[in-house]
Amino acid sequence: MAQDFSSSRRAFLKGGTASGAALGISGLAGGFTAEAAADTARAPAGVAAPKGSMIGVPFEPRDVVRVAVIGLGNRGGGMAELWAQHPDVRVTAICDVRPERVESVAAQLRSMGHDPATYAGGDPSYEAALDASELAMNNRDADQPYAEMCARDDIDFIYVPTPWEWHFPMAMTAMRHGKHVGTEVPLTMEMDHLWALVAASERTRRHCFLMEQIVYSQNEMRILRMAHEGKFGDLLHGAGGYNHDIRGLMFGLEGSYYPSNWRRLWHTRRDGCFYPTHGLAPIAACMDINRGDRFTSLISGSTPAMGLELYREEHAPPDHDSWGEDYVAGDRSVTLVETARGRLIRVEHDVSHPHPYSRLNHLAGTRGIFEDFTGGSGTDGGGTRIYLEPDHSGHEWGSFDAYADFDHWMWKFPDDPGTGHGGSDSKEVWRFVQMMKLGLVPDHDVYDGAVWTVVNPLSTKSLERNGAPVQIPDFTGGHWREYRDGIDSPRPTESRTAVA
Repeated sequence: MAQDFSSSRRAFLKGGTASGAALGISGLAGGFTAEAAADTARAPAGVAAPKGSMIGVPFEPRDVVRVAVIGLGNRGGGMAELWAQHPDVRVTAICDVRPERVESVAAQLRSMGHDPATYAGGDPSYEAALDASELAMNNRDADQPYAEMCARDDIDFIYVPTPWEWHFPMAMTAMRHGKHVGTEVPLTMEMDHLWALVAASERTRRHCFLMEQIVYSQNEMRILRMAHEGKFGDLLHGAGGYNHDIRGLMFGLEGSYYPSNWRRLWHTRRDGCFYPTHGLAPIAACMDINRGDRFTSLISGSTPAMGLELYREEHAPPDHDSWGEDYVAGDRSVTLVETARGRLIRVEHDVSHPHPYSRLNHLAGTRGIFEDFTGGSGTDGGGTRIYLEPDHSGHEWGSFDAYADFDHWMWKFPDDPGTGHGGSDSKEVWRFVQMMKLGLVPDHDVYDGAVWTVVNPLSTKSLERNGAPVQIPDFTGGHWREYRDGIDSPRPTESRTAVA
């Protein structure tokens, strides 16, 4: 029998209305929101007016999902194969600036039974990305191979795992050519681009998604279920982040994960929380952001930028191309986000000094707290702990494995083992294919992607104003007050692969 969590979640949200009012849901007067600068909450001049909300808009049902991939590096090449492994997916086109990479991935896909069209070449530079973004803001295509690929008529969904500066123009081009699109984290680095993506999705009636947000991992989906069942009581605060030493990768001394040093170069351009989503999106799902609550303001601070310079001094050879670079992004960025219901979320970003990988998964309410310090796969593995009343007492942490009954139905599906980022990668691919085949309303949409990303550019804005609070826009146009399903969606009853 299918699990239906909608009714319990709706009842819990309804039960929390009184406390929500006390926390400030009736207005934006709580915490630092009242003092936050309002200019950051307005759409910039020149962005098209809304053309109708994308909330509740389903996919068109189809028997086979035709996927194209732009960007075939370490992440893109692996994900292309992950898409190709699904029996109901056909990878119809791939694109990368490196011809040899295109041919290598194409050969692998052909061995898996796919026959993708191939596109190679183009200018991958940051300056070319800026030019392409300007063209995209004016509804024009850049003269690049990816734009030619987007014009094909045998593509349903385009996946974009490219350097950050290319996410926006590629997503805009995909939607303009009638394709649903998903980018890696973040959707974009700029506020005006976020507004443009929302407007383009509404205008073209194509969905635009933020991918790789870790919301489909087992731990995150379990606490999501527990939160919606009221196990944490009224939610009060959460924390998440991306704390991961990637200095060797950024300098190209531990492999070529970031060609042309694109990620390191962002540390020379500005300060801010560049990569908030791994920790933020799961907490936002638990707090029903855009579905009964919303982000209203943030305040950000950062440490001095010392880690990359020190690493360069100790590890980079004399002829390394990083000499002469001036790093301005603080080694650790800490941002506090406030919601309309008065909740607080702490978001951290730290990639520039020694720190094992951690997503800093933390959720707390009036009945207790969950913490996962490692962000690793599995449940109780290394640092996962929980304390809930009345289940626990005596200030002794409990076992998270004891709550396996709260696993989401997606983790009870027998044919998907869950691989990558704690299982989130394969689970996300499987779920997207299911939603597109059955013509379902997506679990998340362009408004979620925009608000999960907004911490990036607005943290920079707050830092530019010496840590002053800034307001966060409502991309939903007021629809955030309305209940609707999200990541915690009911199991489809018509799926031929659903759990009986």
